[in-house]
Amino acid sequence: MAAATLSSTVFAISTSCSSSSLKARNFKNLACSTFCSQNRIPYNPISARPSISRIRATILQEDEEKVIVEESFEFKASSPSDEVKSSSGGPSESSSSSTFEGWVIKCEQTINIFLTDTVIKILDTLYRDRDYARFFVLETIARVPYFAFMSVLHMYESFGWWRRADYLKVHFAESWNEMHHLLIMEELGGNAWWFDRFLAQHIAIFYYFMTAFMYIISPRMAYHFSECVEGHAFSTYDKFIKARGEDLKKLPPPEVAVKYYTSGDLYLFDEFQTSRAPNSRRPKIENLYDVFLNIRDDEAEHCKTMKACQTHGNLWSPHSRAEEEDDAPCIIPQTDCEGIVDCITKSVTTKPEN
Repeated sequence: MAAATLSSTVFAISTSCSSSSLKARNFKNLACSTFCSQNRIPYNPISARPSISRIRATILQEDEEKVIVEESFEFKASSPSDEVKSSSGGPSESSSSSTFEGWVIKCEQTINIFLTDTVIKILDTLYRDRDYARFFVLETIARVPYFAFMSVLHMYESFGWWRRADYLKVHFAESWNEMHHLLIMEELGGNAWWFDRFLAQHIAIFYYFMTAFMYIISPRMAYHFSECVEGHAFSTYDKFIKARGEDLKKLPPPEVAVKYYTSGDLYLFDEFQTSRAPNSRRPKIENLYDVFLNIRDDEAEHCKTMKACQTHGNLWSPHSRAEEEDDAPCIIPQTDCEGIVDCITKSVTTKPEN
């Protein structure tokens, strides 16, 4: 009897998912909801995407002096007794696991902050009065994590452990944005000295392997470290704009900045801004001040994206989300894993689908 019920339900789902737009949507939602409940797949008839807390968009206006960048959640230590009380009578093992995970997060963030502060002190010493050279080094380093993320994800995909296209799309768009920041700094002369190029490139090589290893062990830690780096970049550009704003308004913008921000296909420009709807930000570039203002706001968007990535499965392409807001298709589980240990465990314990 149960087998017949499941068979008929699967047949209803197949019919619903393949029906034309002229058929009643209520029947589709009912069938999808029944299928998902029997197979323990979350289904929301309003949206096929999990709810994502959207962060307030950055407003690009000349009279706005402050752009809000939310930092990672603060760790709050709690005793085992508090965890037991908050779990509504759940087992003590669950509260102990939650407490342990909290301390792991605190340890990861402490290490990341220490590494970031160390690099900042070195850059402050070497580039105290050389802004463009400092920006060149920052932008050379800033795009490296996205290369590392994509490399690891491609490896997982090759083994059949992972298949989530949105992560690859967004990370590539982020690297594309950082590459244009680098081109702007090169056009401004930031790479004129051999020492600056040598330092930036060799730091980037070390940073790549460090980030790839960190991402394999703990994606959450790697994303938080990138958030720290992007947060420093935002702060650096913000201070520079406030200190040199009037002078920058008198200088012409680099040609590469005008082309990137105002012309051509802006699909990738929208793609890395996961807290915004596509086409919601279209910068104006009239002088060098506008260029650095937009670079600063780009770094703020990177911070928001990196923060969202620290919650596993919380990253979605802005274009994918926009395309599916009008309809609620059946949710098909995607191959997914978090870190090398989780990937190997799932590959051993999960049976392949027929």
